[in-house]
Amino acid sequence: MNCKLCQNSLPDLLLDPGAPASAVARDHLAACPACSEEFRSLKATFDLLDVWKAPEPSPYFDQKLAVRLREEQAAPPEGFWERMRARLLYSTGRQFRPAVAGAFALVLLLGGGTAADLILMNQPGPQASSATVNDLQILDNNVQTIQTMDQILQDGNSAGDDPAGLPAT
Repeated sequence: MNCKLCQNSLPDLLLDPGAPASAVARDHLAACPACSEEFRSLKATFDLLDVWKAPEPSPYFDQKLAVRLREEQAAPPEGFWERMRARLLYSTGRQFRPAVAGAFALVLLLGGGTAADLILMNQPGPQASSATVNDLQILDNNVQTIQTMDQILQDGNSAGDDPAGLPAT
């Protein structure tokens, strides 16, 4: 075991000397004087803590503390930023919920509008063209339909009918 691992296991050796990891640490302490000195120092600190007694508070400690807490809660904060800090730290947040909901709605509207604008900007818009160009494009798109109509009209004329498709009288 190296010294770093042993120093990490020293508190465990003090608190639970019967643990399996404690045997390995105890073997290392026998071989390493620096770690054994660290262990003795830690044991002395633990022994002092066992002997030490916490001082008894005064009989009026609770009442004095309650009075001070009420005074601090009743005193207004000094400035605007202190009031905002106190409101953020000590409030339940109910008064901020409408403002936060409105801010989120605004962010969603702006974000959605920006996204929609970006999508629309990338799509090509309608091209401004003259009536002649539009007519030629319609003709190109409907070539097959126009050819079929011409063929029907020619078949009707060859049968002796007039071009309107009405029989001759």
